[in-house]
Amino acid sequence: MSKQIDPTISGYSGLNPEHWMNLESVAKIEVTSEDRAHPVEDALMPSNGKGWRAAEPGRQIWRVHFDEPQTLHHIHLVFAEEQTPRTQEVLLRWSKGKHQPFEQIARQQYNFSPPSKEIEDYAVELNGVKRLEMEINPSIAEGDYYASLAELRLR
Repeated sequence: MSKQIDPTISGYSGLNPEHWMNLESVAKIEVTSEDRAHPVEDALMPSNGKGWRAAEPGRQIWRVHFDEPQTLHHIHLVFAEEQTPRTQEVLLRWSKGKHQPFEQIARQQYNFSPPSKEIEDYAVELNGVKRLEMEINPSIAEGDYYASLAELRLR
């Protein structure tokens, strides 16, 4: 597979905002840390533009706990890096319940050469989703790197 990071690509996915799931009304979001200036909500609202950022360096986990089982058809992620060249790894997985095992959706690595933006659109057919988990390792190299997520959209 060949991959290229192109900072000129827009975050527009071609779907109207009303087609995306309103996560605030159907789920609880859990994160391992959060920078006060870049809360989770900033990654869920496309007009804000700031996105989420971790308060602590290193590996971070996002968990979406749905109130009721959901069917997911599309997962849209946007990662942006404005300052530091690095290779980030993201693991995306889902589960049918609290005591059910996670199944992997994708594991990806992104090479950032700032300013960079990586847009991932996963076409999925997942039924009965109660938990969606994303593990972000901001850099596979040693160092104090901070995880961030510009956008998360589900449909």
